[in-house]
Amino acid sequence: MKKPDLQQVCQAGSFLLCVFLALQITDGLEGTEFGGGWLTGPLLSMADIGTLLFVLALVVTFVFPRVAAAIGIASSLLCSPLYFFFIAPVPFNQVFGFGHEFKVKQAPGFHWHTWPVTGLLALAVTLYFLHRRHAETGRKQVSQRA
Repeated sequence: MKKPDLQQVCQAGSFLLCVFLALQITDGLEGTEFGGGWLTGPLLSMADIGTLLFVLALVVTFVFPRVAAAIGIASSLLCSPLYFFFIAPVPFNQVFGFGHEFKVKQAPGFHWHTWPVTGLLALAVTLYFLHRRHAETGRKQVSQRA
């Protein structure tokens, strides 16, 4: 087994960060009304699946980095709706809620919640590393064919 390169280490580190943040954000939501709602329940399930896929991508990173990058992209797409819901519940509801009524009156606009904002930033960093992985691998394949 060869020594991991810097990109693999950065990719694995970003996956680990995303797992930590996803667990931090979803902590305590299972078993509440949030977990069972018709709008929020699927968001929580998607985030849970995304977290598991981040763990899988972390394990696969050192064996198949490009496959892990694809899994990481899917994980990011699964986790981001929950983060957006925490940051902007009313605009999110207006776009995706289709008649969903909040039981408690929500303040319109955007809300600063540290963990979801940090989670979105971590997803952006992760997507940057994954894009670099795919771009670099694509360049290597083109140069080998020439």
